[in-house]
Amino acid sequence: MHSNQSTQQQTLSCLTLFASMGTLICCALPILMVSLGFGAVVASLTSSLPILITLAAYESWMFAVSAILLAITAWLLWFRPQQCPNDPVLAQRCEQSRSWSRRVFWVAIIIWSIGFSAAFLFLPIRKLLGL
Repeated sequence: MHSNQSTQQQTLSCLTLFASMGTLICCALPILMVSLGFGAVVASLTSSLPILITLAAYESWMFAVSAILLAITAWLLWFRPQQCPNDPVLAQRCEQSRSWSRRVFWVAIIIWSIGFSAAFLFLPIRKLLGL
């Protein structure tokens, strides 16, 4: 049972990281590249990977779903009671698994925050300032 909970946490953490990466790739990366003057690269990418246009069309949904996944992961990592086994070897593996899940979670939070800032904060502020 304990390893099942650990596996669920790892799976959810990796899914959250994947969803956060999606928000970064669809929204933050193109905005950053255009801001730096690499608009031709963005045009080439969107013609080569038309899925980027589809992802950008649903960016609000992507951010909402990934935020929900982040919230569920946070609840599982910090608020759900979990006990590691009494066996010292299994207890050490349990703690290592929990530690890695938390690291992956924080990486996902950072990536999500960068994507959210680029998609919903930086671009509107830049437009407001006329830059």
